[in-house]
Amino acid sequence: MGIQGKVVVITGASSGIGAATARLLAAQGAKVVLGARRTEKLAQLVAEIVADGGVATCAAIDVTQRGDMVRLVQMANAQYGRVDVLVNNAGIGTLAPFDALDVDAWDAMIDVNVKGVLYGIAAALPVFRAQGSGHIVNVISTAGLRIVPQQGVYAATKNAVRTITEALRQEAGPALRVTGVSPGFVKTGFADRMPDGPAKAATLASMDDIAIAPESIARAIAFAIEQPADVDVGDIVVRPTAQG
Repeated sequence: MGIQGKVVVITGASSGIGAATARLLAAQGAKVVLGARRTEKLAQLVAEIVADGGVATCAAIDVTQRGDMVRLVQMANAQYGRVDVLVNNAGIGTLAPFDALDVDAWDAMIDVNVKGVLYGIAAALPVFRAQGSGHIVNVISTAGLRIVPQQGVYAATKNAVRTITEALRQEAGPALRVTGVSPGFVKTGFADRMPDGPAKAATLASMDDIAIAPESIARAIAFAIEQPADVDVGDIVVRPTAQG
């Protein structure tokens, strides 16, 4: 029970929900192993956590590369002797109507949001099975719960992860735990990859008006992790009170 001493691997950890989760779990005594593409931000985060008395390490990874996910999990296992939790947090989103035919963006969302999660599962499961315990936390989205125009492909990738999460939970058996966390509108860099235009402007305006802090999602993840080993928190939805 609890978070103290647990080894937690987090993808997409250089900013937003991933960084907030790393800070919170490290403050509660977890050993966090952080992966992302932006090495400078990762290094800064690790230095911050260590300066505050926490334990953290990092590696540059791309979740669309299966070998990178294996390397990240194996690094954590080699350094700390086990892996207790994998937080599949890395994700991207592009909002556009289907008529825009932004097929490259569709491919990127499928590669990161779906295949990235599967690669994380494939890397962690053998370690979890060998040690007889483990916990996979998949960060999903409320976009898959309420379908709206311009979010069709993004929502589809998140609903794919929702299906993967529930199927894995049912297959996991009594020794493994599986949790899906669906954030609503959160103050992150979600809009950074969007092209300039009305959709991006509307997203940024809504973010300023109603979005909640990434720490709100980090607390939900911590809640699932800190439960006793025989308690599986299957699904958590966290959204702003102002979100429709």
